[in-house]
Amino acid sequence: MTDATNPLLLPSHLPHGLPDYSAIRHEHYLPAFRIAFEEHRREIDRIIKVRSVPTFENTIEALERSGELLDRVAHVFYTVSSADATPQIQEVDSELAPLMAAHRDAITLNGQLYRRVQQVHAQLDSLPLDAEQRYLVERHHREMSHAGARLDDAAKARLTELNQRLSTLSNLFERNLLADTNELAVVFDTAEELDGLAAGEISAAARAADERGLAGRFLVPLPLFTGHPYLAQLRDRGSRRRILDASRARGSRDNGNDNRPVLTEIARLRAERAALLGYDSHAAYVTADETAGNPLAVERMLRELAVPAARNAAAEKQSLQAVVDETEPEPFEVEAHDWAYYTELVRSARYAIDTSALRPWFEAERVLHDGVFYAATRLYGVTFTERRDLTAYHPGARVFEVHNEDGAAVGLYVLDLYTRDTKRGGAWMNSIVSQSRLRASAPVVVNNLNVPQPADGEPTLLTLDEVTTLFHEFGHALHGLFATVTYPHFAGTNVFRDFVEFPSQVNEMWILWPEVLDNYARHHETGEKLGAAIVERLRATQTFNQGHATSEYLAAAWLDQAWHRLSASDTVDDVAAFEADALADIGLDDPAVPTRYSSPYFAHVFSGGYSAGYYSYIWSEVLDADTVDWFRENGGLRRENGDRFRSRLLGVGGSKDPLAAYRDFRGRDAEIAPLLKRRGLET
Repeated sequence: MTDATNPLLLPSHLPHGLPDYSAIRHEHYLPAFRIAFEEHRREIDRIIKVRSVPTFENTIEALERSGELLDRVAHVFYTVSSADATPQIQEVDSELAPLMAAHRDAITLNGQLYRRVQQVHAQLDSLPLDAEQRYLVERHHREMSHAGARLDDAAKARLTELNQRLSTLSNLFERNLLADTNELAVVFDTAEELDGLAAGEISAAARAADERGLAGRFLVPLPLFTGHPYLAQLRDRGSRRRILDASRARGSRDNGNDNRPVLTEIARLRAERAALLGYDSHAAYVTADETAGNPLAVERMLRELAVPAARNAAAEKQSLQAVVDETEPEPFEVEAHDWAYYTELVRSARYAIDTSALRPWFEAERVLHDGVFYAATRLYGVTFTERRDLTAYHPGARVFEVHNEDGAAVGLYVLDLYTRDTKRGGAWMNSIVSQSRLRASAPVVVNNLNVPQPADGEPTLLTLDEVTTLFHEFGHALHGLFATVTYPHFAGTNVFRDFVEFPSQVNEMWILWPEVLDNYARHHETGEKLGAAIVERLRATQTFNQGHATSEYLAAAWLDQAWHRLSASDTVDDVAAFEADALADIGLDDPAVPTRYSSPYFAHVFSGGYSAGYYSYIWSEVLDADTVDWFRENGGLRRENGDRFRSRLLGVGGSKDPLAAYRDFRGRDAEIAPLLKRRGLET
């Protein structure tokens, strides 16, 4: 292999810059990264060696033009490392992690570059810049200052060491979690142990076992979060317990995948880094550059919501206990692995609806085309055409070309629906190519889910939660597709962390919207619509079990804050005891309502981008609930509404202060009352 034959170093000939994954092999990545690092360093050197006075063009815009090759290679690789992390890819990722951290620091902490940015920032009011350019100067100055560019050389050297070590540890946390999740997938010997699951789910378990060489048995993989969709259906209490016990054991066993020492070191080093940068804690450091502003604002919201959430969860538990006492020959105390199962019994009795029985109406292809795509077409005028001639990074990932109503191309959308051993848990959106006028690039975005794949020829029937996840992640995809900016710094979902979930949460509103639901919720065999009475009962259940749902989320958000409000001098020797104390502090320590993520498998904050920021889901939901009210007040699924939301919010990407963009769309700041009503938390 030479530089001239490495496909990562050559411009893509495919539509919208889709990488030629069919030509890329694992051995191409590290050489391409090394060349991209070197090229980026040369570009930065040219900027700082310019002898003329720093200007927007020769400093800020030049900075935006730099690193294009590195961005391209990184987007290609990190898409694969999260969705198809073969052992070879994991090896590359491990070697790459400290190299990438060191390179980022070499740019961000470059004193000469920072001085040029400072000089442009100092003359900001006198420069003839448009709004996006002005905000770009402000953000570069703020981000470099926040990252430590003002530190002296000794402090910068220590900061670089910390960042490299943290990058290595985060990578190790992710690898441990993937390995332990695969090892702890629960194997059942007979289909009787899975009594209550639908035929397609049992088929998926059989297929998963076959792929592991366990023919004749049944394997249930674990999702990223604590619970499992099957807990609502399994009649065998022992089977439910096995699944939940396996899920909660991840990363906390005395084996090679133990994440407890990894996460405690991560927390300690993040605290040290925050102190080096002048902050009391990592949480203070993170929130200082988010819309929240400081950890106290986050704490106030979490504590305010925790009281009614715990109260409602306790009432829900009493209802479940009553069902157990009345129906079980030998009653028992409701435990965490019982909650989902008896919740469905209560839901069925109270609302005459069993959500697990709705799966035949949620066939995946129909949900995608007649639900997700249909709503986007009605609202924004965009259409989606599958490009079977284009190959993504895995055979299971499908490519769709997106066009505006006038036929103009928008970009590509890639959907990777099914779970596999090489894919990390959860669901997410990421960009393979980001839109930028400066670079003349169009967006290529990916949605990843982890839906069990049934046997060949059998339909994929989704749960209501999986339908919700697909709509949610597609909201992120629309944000990535619609953001139309000049500078790559603002492309797609490059917005504040506690704002990024807002567009995805808004897109969930269409799941039960009459025109949309009526279009996609059809029985996969008969074509029968979901009955109007069932739909009304579904809507009536929207606040049902919200005490549990809100409590488990808030517990995770509080754990994230607890870990990241530690000072550099604090030590934690017992992870389980630390968790217990933190949950007791906020009143969310009911064993029957475990935290949505326990620390050893809390990938969002220890290997993802949500450290000290997991609160952002409910923080953004304030905006989301208020926006849903706006759509209802203005006629719902109308092009005028979609055009306004697209142009004033989704379309600006990160090129505008997010709360200013929200005020431009809504006409005022968001109000919290709609969120409290949605979650049944009104006092």
